[in-house]
Amino acid sequence: MDHFNLKDGSIHCEDVPLEVIADEVGTPVYVYSAATLRRHARVLQEALTGLEDPLIAYAVKANPNPAVLSILARAGLGADIVSIGEYRASRAAGMSPETILFSGVGKTGEEMAEALSGGLKQFNLESIEEAHTLSIVARSMDMEAPVALRINPDVEAGTHAKITTGTADNKFGLPAADAIAAFQAVRDLPNLKVTGVTVHIGSQLTSLAPLEAAFDRLGALISDLRNEGFALEIADLGGGLGVPYGPGQPEPPSPAEYGAMVKRVTKDWSIRLAFEPGRLISGNAGVLLSRAVRVKPGEVHPWLIVDAAMNDLMRPALYDAYHHVDAVRPSASKMTAHVVGPVCESGDTFAMARELDRVEEGDLIFFRTAGAYGAAMSSGYNSRPLTPEVLIDGDRWALVRRRLDLADAASLPLPEWLR
Repeated sequence: MDHFNLKDGSIHCEDVPLEVIADEVGTPVYVYSAATLRRHARVLQEALTGLEDPLIAYAVKANPNPAVLSILARAGLGADIVSIGEYRASRAAGMSPETILFSGVGKTGEEMAEALSGGLKQFNLESIEEAHTLSIVARSMDMEAPVALRINPDVEAGTHAKITTGTADNKFGLPAADAIAAFQAVRDLPNLKVTGVTVHIGSQLTSLAPLEAAFDRLGALISDLRNEGFALEIADLGGGLGVPYGPGQPEPPSPAEYGAMVKRVTKDWSIRLAFEPGRLISGNAGVLLSRAVRVKPGEVHPWLIVDAAMNDLMRPALYDAYHHVDAVRPSASKMTAHVVGPVCESGDTFAMARELDRVEEGDLIFFRTAGAYGAAMSSGYNSRPLTPEVLIDGDRWALVRRRLDLADAASLPLPEWLR
């Protein structure tokens, strides 16, 4: 459920017409619903009721806007981060160090030092080499670093190849077969404290079966590690549960179904569980609002050219991802069109032969389920400014990222010898 609904003939985000945002801020623009963010956080919390003190660490990479993070911090969520920039944003938003998990395969020594100094729940390490680096950093600071090892269970997630992370040929984690030896090696390193184990097999999963298979393997590993003398405090189950993107797309399991599966599989683990939801929390909480530039006749279907482009919303070009397209002022009339942007790439295509509300030049349209991996992945390709972002909370709204012109000559000075 989201809070983008038809009122008085036009789509509103909560109590604010999208037309008002387009008029005041311009297009393209991302629009987020605070009520939807809060609701999605609450639904997941309710689905995990019964677990002992679960840690829900929002995957900041999905949407790192400070206003979004602030809402989620106040809702009781922590942060799963993959860079020191995300660490700083999470702390600034009010997330406490005890709720921050630092993931990612390429943490640098400098990043490790800053996070260790500022405090965090644990580092999720992905290689023995990374553990050696952290050990050197922690020893130089005379501190103890809490660590978990990420295990690659070699489970096919059944999702897009570019967002699958748990098979043997992915770059993430350590092979499950090497887990015991890896844990023993890390235990022997100075200034590291082994606190947990983690797994994450992919994103936008629409079946619980691969998740359950990965958790079963993790449960067996936890038992083996305890037999080896490891007193584990936390098992991080990752994220990846999918969201509905539109008609004809696979329907993912509900948070309640996911929660029931987790409770059944982990009932004998006797360990605190952590979760890393991203898209599940923010995906349907945001839309990308755009305006039709023109309708160009085509060989079979017309080309609906809009002012949003692949640099604003990369997912269709990168993953062939589906986003439902609606008119802000829908009518009973329909059209079938190719929906494309103005960037000089054939890949700048949002939808081919898509049936949608009839749209004319100047009309407003919006792409649903754009609150995750939308603005976060945007760029200034073709010297286009970065898309602004707006947060709506009831009848209030605020610009939470201005339109950034990366091609502004004042911000890109020429070297002395070219002036």
